[in-house]
Amino acid sequence: MIQEHCRIQSVEEIAPNIFELSFVSQAISAQVLPGQFVNIRVEDSLLPLLRRPFSLFSVDAPVVSIIFNAIGIGTKLLSQKKPGGTLDIIGPLGNGVFPLDDEGFATALLVAGGLGVASFPFLTSRLSETRNILTFVGARTTSNVIRIGLKNIQIATDDGSEGFHGTVVELFKAFINEQSVPTPRIYSCGPMPMMRAVAQIAKEKNIPCYVALECEMACGIGLCQGCPVESTMDDKKYNLVCKDGPVFEARKVNF
Repeated sequence: MIQEHCRIQSVEEIAPNIFELSFVSQAISAQVLPGQFVNIRVEDSLLPLLRRPFSLFSVDAPVVSIIFNAIGIGTKLLSQKKPGGTLDIIGPLGNGVFPLDDEGFATALLVAGGLGVASFPFLTSRLSETRNILTFVGARTTSNVIRIGLKNIQIATDDGSEGFHGTVVELFKAFINEQSVPTPRIYSCGPMPMMRAVAQIAKEKNIPCYVALECEMACGIGLCQGCPVESTMDDKKYNLVCKDGPVFEARKVNF
């Protein structure tokens, strides 16, 4: 874990009210693994008081980027940052990461809802040399679809403006019921109800499934105990999303 003041390289609106912020950190970019996150202090003042956690969208050392929807005070302030400025960043954080290196699967099925897609371009870059990748992305409308850095994308939109008219869960369920996929593994991130539905499909089909949980955090390192998720395993009653996750095998947590 590193804390440093990182130079902002760029801030760009890549979709309506969705921003990509890139910063420079040789140390973080050298250590980070897919599924980990950074905790950013938005301002030097006490407002907002808490840091904000962000998944890593892309890593091209020494440049690291995040994406976010500018909807609250913290993210709106971030969207107004200028290249050349600095941000106080702690990372990489999280010990639960997307598993990459075992030989038990040939096809990665990435299922994202909304800005749950934020961690998938980085994951895709690490998987693409050795695995077949199929990506399922859900959004409210076509202008909200994030495609950067993804492969073999199937899209679902709530309003039917692009791709499948409906939810990404419906799209994914139809696909998995109709297609034969060699030794698949599911990676999912998005709203909790969406991930629960994806995890249920995985259970029914006996497919390993990993979910990247999102929640509000205070410290980001496990000290405040503010981000518990119930464990289904006998060794502990609760896990912490920030410390034990944010990525969990779906069958091992009640989320």
